Amino acid sequence: MSAIRDTVDRVLARVNALGQDGPGWTRPSYSDLESRAHDVIRDEAAALGLEITTDAAGNLFARMPGADRSAPALHVGSHLDTVGQGGAYDGQAGVAAGLALVAGLREEGATPQTDIVVTVTRAEESVWFPASYLGSRGATGRLTRADLEVRRSDTGETLAAHMAAQGLDPEAALQAPPRAPATFVEVHIEQGPVLDEAGESHAIVSGVRGGLRYRNAQIHGVWAHSGGAPRDSRADAVFAFADLVQALDADWAELLDGGEDLAVTFGRVDAAGPLHAMAKVPGELEFCLDLRSEDNAVLDRMDAMLKSRIAAIEAARPGIRFELGAQSRSQPMRLSPRLGDWLEAGAASLGAAPRRMLSGGGHDAAAFAAAGWESVMIFVRNWDGSHCPEEGMDPADLVRAVETLKAAVLSGPAPAPQPAEADAP
Repeated sequence: MSAIRDTVDRVLARVNALGQDGPGWTRPSYSDLESRAHDVIRDEAAALGLEITTDAAGNLFARMPGADRSAPALHVGSHLDTVGQGGAYDGQAGVAAGLALVAGLREEGATPQTDIVVTVTRAEESVWFPASYLGSRGATGRLTRADLEVRRSDTGETLAAHMAAQGLDPEAALQAPPRAPATFVEVHIEQGPVLDEAGESHAIVSGVRGGLRYRNAQIHGVWAHSGGAPRDSRADAVFAFADLVQALDADWAELLDGGEDLAVTFGRVDAAGPLHAMAKVPGELEFCLDLRSEDNAVLDRMDAMLKSRIAAIEAARPGIRFELGAQSRSQPMRLSPRLGDWLEAGAASLGAAPRRMLSGGGHDAAAFAAAGWESVMIFVRNWDGSHCPEEGMDPADLVRAVETLKAAVLSGPAPAPQPAEADAP
């Protein structure tokens, strides 16, 4: 077995031995479990003889010296936190890829032209805290006071409190100066079916969609008896929500037919609280809405359509009132075409020709690009969805992705960092 395959199998097994009880894998951001997963990587990196550091935000960096130590380093990695009851590969595959790359170079006795830094971020998943890319923004000196004050969705504790509980210094993370831009490659499973349906092992990612989210939206209606309240006098929160879903689905289809890029998701719907009952007209409903697009103008247009639809529903159903709550956004981000070409040349030397494609999900690579780094991604084939226990990946496909990256590294240094462009993946 090659050093690359051996490292992939061992690291994935060790990391995936850590998680809360229940279906799938749950390692909350800035939790003991996420910290223990970082400890696994620290142990693996030490065995490879890497120089290991941790920054004030808890991100881990394990450095393999290159021939030119003054040149910008090539960072390779991802994250180890998960969504609740997530899969075995989202994030951890990219971390395993970084270690496997180093192991493969060591096996060949090769010295890269520049330092290679296995980079393991904290808190990439924004499920637990309502802010995007907390770890990678901390790594690039872009955390804000407002970030430290966001509260975890299930416990209400602040991000700062969780960081401190893990032995970190949130104030130091806030004051950390920006790192000098370097290059960043993130290997990640595709979170859709394109590669699996095409029978392709991996692809090069050209850009990352931005997102517009309402995490804590509510519909306020009027509670009533299910048998006694006539239809024309009801203010039924569930029917109002159904109106909104149907209307936005039609708007989404219209935009897609017009050639626009958009994804619309109602990720959480809750009308099952203690006040609800079989014999009651529902007076409250909570939901979240996630809009994704490669184009900020499309997100703004869909947001305006959303508010127009809400106004029409409120007018048609007296007693209904929508409250969307705070909006959060992440910017669409173009990834580096030059790094994409570099990876493509590496793949071609192995007889492969990976496609270029867009990422629908957000990733650390976008946060590094937003901070002025030159950034690119490699997608690995996945089946049975993502952010779920059924998430699938053939380790052999991950090995092929690492071999592509290794071939590029051995061909010469990555291009000097060039800032990515937002809003135009």
